[in-house]
Amino acid sequence: MSEWKFTIKDLAEKPELLMPGHRACAGCGPATVYRLILKAARGPIIATNATGCMEVTTTIYPYTSWRIPWIHTAFENAAANAAGIEAALKVMKRRGLLKDQIDVVAFAGDGGTFDIGIQALSGAAERGHDFLYVLYDNEAYMNTGIQRSGGTPLGAWTTTSPAGRVIPGKPEFKKPIAEIMVAHEIPYVATASPAYWRDLIMKTRKGLEVNGPAFLHVLAPCPRGWRYDTSKTIELSRIAVETCVFPLWEAIEGEYTLSPPSKAIALKPEQKKPVSEYLKVQGRFRHLFVPEFEHIIDKIQRAIDNRWARLLKRCGIAQNFKK
Repeated sequence: MSEWKFTIKDLAEKPELLMPGHRACAGCGPATVYRLILKAARGPIIATNATGCMEVTTTIYPYTSWRIPWIHTAFENAAANAAGIEAALKVMKRRGLLKDQIDVVAFAGDGGTFDIGIQALSGAAERGHDFLYVLYDNEAYMNTGIQRSGGTPLGAWTTTSPAGRVIPGKPEFKKPIAEIMVAHEIPYVATASPAYWRDLIMKTRKGLEVNGPAFLHVLAPCPRGWRYDTSKTIELSRIAVETCVFPLWEAIEGEYTLSPPSKAIALKPEQKKPVSEYLKVQGRFRHLFVPEFEHIIDKIQRAIDNRWARLLKRCGIAQNFKK
């Protein structure tokens, strides 16, 4: 994998491949994520996009925000579509019809990845297709009305995990999708946050350069579904990392490494913020801040602490590991 650096000056000079004028909400996390990811393009690129917020908001007929070849595919088919594109490009090269390197990127939300699309994703990974799969994770089916998904965290309000006296939000934990992809033994898996733009772009470029399937899990806050002020998207993306709700790491050929923002916390554990700092700024967790449901916040904190300890152990820097 080639050494690659990106300065803020380089970022400003790179062309915009996702143009303004789309219909995404104010403060939309996925829109920011898409712009940054496309800044990492190393040449010609083809994107396929599962049904979801960003498909709808960027391609309202007869308009498009995309300056690259882009294909809309059904909810469950992003990885299958990318695999077909990649296979077709290989055939064209073999027949002498194509000389340029063309990268293939699949975009899908948490519903199209954790749930509906996991079968196609698993199959494409197992077959070894050379493409980058980007999961923009806003933690619910936002496009269809904020329904819970396998990516929705414990205790979160959604329209299908209502918060009341009997059920205080979603009763299940979030699925560890990035670790599931590491278990597929693919060359590259990473997590990223738009609050750390250079880390996100660098990981995108690594995913494009690797030979074989790559998976990038990007936190993408949604003001509409998470119930926070639209000006706080990047701030919230940063707090998610600082509380270790969403630690940043990469796994190259199965070998885990902490990324600098999370490594700083590992080296100075006192910098790790309590999960309440993350929950209290989101309306979807507001119902937990009452005496009868405080135990759920404690449960979330314990789960985060244990997952963080396991991650440290995988990275070879763990201490006081808990089961």
